[in-house]
Amino acid sequence: MRAVILVMDSVGIGAAPDAINYGDEGADTVGHIAEMCMAGNADGPHREGPLQLPNLVALGLGQACRLATGRVPPGLDGPTEHARFGCASEISKGKDTPSGHWEIAGVPVPFDWGYFPRTKPCFARDLTESLCEQARVPGILGNCHASGTEIIAEFGERHIRTGEPICYTSADSVFQIAAHEETFGLERLYEVCRVARRLVDPLNIGRVIARPFIGTSAGDFKRTAHRKDFSVPPPERTILDLAESAGRDIVTIGKIDDIFAHRGTGRNLRGDGNQALFDATYDGLASLAEGGMLFANFIDFDTLYGHRRDVAGYAAALEAFDARVPDLLNRLREDDLLIITADHGCDPTWSGTDHTREQVPVLAWSARLTSPIGKRAGFADIGATVASHLELQAPGHGVYF
Repeated sequence: MRAVILVMDSVGIGAAPDAINYGDEGADTVGHIAEMCMAGNADGPHREGPLQLPNLVALGLGQACRLATGRVPPGLDGPTEHARFGCASEISKGKDTPSGHWEIAGVPVPFDWGYFPRTKPCFARDLTESLCEQARVPGILGNCHASGTEIIAEFGERHIRTGEPICYTSADSVFQIAAHEETFGLERLYEVCRVARRLVDPLNIGRVIARPFIGTSAGDFKRTAHRKDFSVPPPERTILDLAESAGRDIVTIGKIDDIFAHRGTGRNLRGDGNQALFDATYDGLASLAEGGMLFANFIDFDTLYGHRRDVAGYAAALEAFDARVPDLLNRLREDDLLIITADHGCDPTWSGTDHTREQVPVLAWSARLTSPIGKRAGFADIGATVASHLELQAPGHGVYF
């Protein structure tokens, strides 16, 4: 008896009830991608034609979309097999990664995060001066809201010449620092981020993110897999904490350990991209002890395609993920629980480059599940269900299904 949670980062399935408050009324990541594919507007070097997700459809993705929006996206209708499906609306404020993951793990975020203004510069002078002094850097570049790839292309060459790190933010509660992995140094970048983490704590900023990159010029700069998030810890005990207290085996995949500030995250396995993360998931599952939990994040949907508004790339990533599902199911035991979900949306057809406030799918596979999941008010029901399945202490929030 084990539990597996897979988070398809940013794979939303329709605007949340409060999306209008975030400027996201009408956003629908999966639905709009499917429509673009059906219309032939999402063909690319790695895919063409209608969106093909037969295995996720069999787990109930299309029907979860129907619950969320009242319709099944083009090409995603079909029977469900041995699965329970539903959708969930986040009750935490914001539409960021930590809030979504913490709520999945049974801890909604009751407070407002701090954010940086959409001005240029966006960081206060005392913050940047303190960062430069304490981190011993000659200055910073950027100091604005920006796309990570675009700002590296704009300032990367100057950064290499001057040694000034590139600092920027987004609509999320985040302070991001990009630096060349070789000329600036990876450990030095991490240390600058640790300094920044201390400085932004009074501002209630959710994450400081190290964004290392390689390359020699704007034409070939590429971010590496050595990204590191410096997050504040969850305000209450998550299902990871409860599992750790019960002496259970815990395996986390990808950036889960960073998101939870390395609290209760057990053995962490990394991978460069979704396919490598799937391989790491298989490795973790093979060693996961009875009564243990595996918690994985699949990041490519969000960082490579959602934020870059790449519909064809997003569609190809969904199809590649779908192709791995049968092998995963074959590796599960009869009494295991699998839940596939998401943490927010990032509609690649939407304006801007930010996350979108959306409902998420809740696709569950387990021989022990007999009741429908339906529409859930809060992601914390996922954590409550995992705790119930593993016979752990119930988290403080959520109702198991």
